[in-house]
Amino acid sequence: MTLSSEISGRIHDYRPRVPLRRWVPVADQVKATVAAAAPATCYEARRLLYAVGRLAVWADGQGLPRDPGVWLRTETIDAFVLSGCPGLQGSTVQTCRSWLRRTREALVWVERGEAPPVRITSPRSPQPPYEKEELTHLRDWAGHLPGRARLDGLALMALGAGCGLTPGELRQVRGHHIDTASGVPVLDENLLGRLVACRAGWSIVLAELAEAAEEGYLFRPGRKVSAAKNLVSSWPVRHRPPAGLPPLSARRLRSTWIVGLLANGINPSVVATAAGMSSPAGLAPYHQWVPPLPRKEVIRLLHGQRR
Repeated sequence: MTLSSEISGRIHDYRPRVPLRRWVPVADQVKATVAAAAPATCYEARRLLYAVGRLAVWADGQGLPRDPGVWLRTETIDAFVLSGCPGLQGSTVQTCRSWLRRTREALVWVERGEAPPVRITSPRSPQPPYEKEELTHLRDWAGHLPGRARLDGLALMALGAGCGLTPGELRQVRGHHIDTASGVPVLDENLLGRLVACRAGWSIVLAELAEAAEEGYLFRPGRKVSAAKNLVSSWPVRHRPPAGLPPLSARRLRSTWIVGLLANGINPSVVATAAGMSSPAGLAPYHQWVPPLPRKEVIRLLHGQRR
């Protein structure tokens, strides 16, 4: 397959809205990458130019080699999406990641003659929240782990059940990303692209962890790669609670946070925004675990009285 003269012209003339001094060093390689990948993808060339161009400019600013093979590594893409494009939020971030991954697959096909792998997907239903007693016992267990395991366990719980972060987000949090000046730990809005304040029950723990971490990561600071694969999911495999308690899961901790806010009557729009969702519609799967309000409370609310 070849590109039409119209599309080739668009690629040749492409100029992103970034300073020229940052674009020129990577421009030729970005255009060559998109020209090679575009025929083998279902995406328009302009979308690939936008995604690959932003990735290349960010990677160059990080001191990475000016090599599309390095830019399109899985770990580079993940690091870029998580910390290199603060202007993108919600579903836009996930869309950009998809464009970059499809570009990588297309290049593999072009260079090696290998067809892109078949993508089998299914809806990812949220995992159920922890019961109150389960969370209490897990917190006590994590608090008695030896050495670094204790800090990592508490960081996982504080950032998950206390702040509702996804696994990809919580692994990026460093001590200086948490502002405690107001008395309430507030996470860096530039890092997450949204406002998140820690829940009261986890505030002291998170503030202490942030103070101890300083410039380092809160969770597993000894890592050599910031966005290592299975960084979060591998921790519960190595540290199992005693019989009778479920393992720690970042996704279940996030569900616990979301359901807890909804059960407390927090406006769904506020919850959805803090969770990084584009609209309250994303909360629908979690409502199955929100307990119904008592009859008297329903009457009071319908009557027009606020809490």
